[in-house]
Amino acid sequence: MARVGYGVEATIEDFKVPQDLDGVVVRPIGRGSLEEVIFRMDFLRRLERAGVFVVNPPETIEICVDKYRALYLLEEAGLPVPRTAVAEGVQQAMEAFHELGGDVVVKPLFGSRGVGSTRINDPEVARRVFSTLAFHHHVLYLQEFVPHGRSDVRAFVLGGEVIAAMRRISRGWKTNISQGARPEHAELSSELEELAVKASNIVGCRIAGVDILEGPRGPLLIELNSQPGWKGLQTVTPFSIADRIADYVVSELKR
Repeated sequence: MARVGYGVEATIEDFKVPQDLDGVVVRPIGRGSLEEVIFRMDFLRRLERAGVFVVNPPETIEICVDKYRALYLLEEAGLPVPRTAVAEGVQQAMEAFHELGGDVVVKPLFGSRGVGSTRINDPEVARRVFSTLAFHHHVLYLQEFVPHGRSDVRAFVLGGEVIAAMRRISRGWKTNISQGARPEHAELSSELEELAVKASNIVGCRIAGVDILEGPRGPLLIELNSQPGWKGLQTVTPFSIADRIADYVVSELKR
């Protein structure tokens, strides 16, 4: 609960903020109406303004949850990203479909875990899908399909360094652990580590799950997750990721 007119006062369960909490690690914001989500973000801003160390900052969460915004910031910084088109009209989306080679992945602008992502390589199917999405006032987000075998890389960045990484191996083109992919420990090259850290810094992530595809043109940044899960990654990591996060937050607070 948040209050105004009481001075700076808010409560999270039984904790008073900022009196009882010095830092907060934000896990998934959760489903909700537009009003609910905006309030949650405003609440995090209120905590931040009150001196609470919020990980990740609300501005960073807003950037990363919006795939288009995050991707264009990475491109502006000179980092490699897949060709992507975003439209509101069916005809524009069809033009982009052909520009991208007639083989695309259509994703929800806001979403995670691969839910709602669909590969389309048939023009008639594309038009039908685009028409349905446009009818329901969805933005049409198209990304070129990048051949990548059956795996990709997830780098877990904490405090400006990659502390763990895995290769996600699947039976199909979707490589999300929640979609059934198998995690495998990965030792990243210095190039991939540098790419993941740069991407995290550009959007302001203190914690980030950075997804990288290794395609024919080299590594490409696909998405950044500012509230990454680590259940699958933990199974192939020899130390406690949660402990590392806690140590990082405590060390930052001491500074």
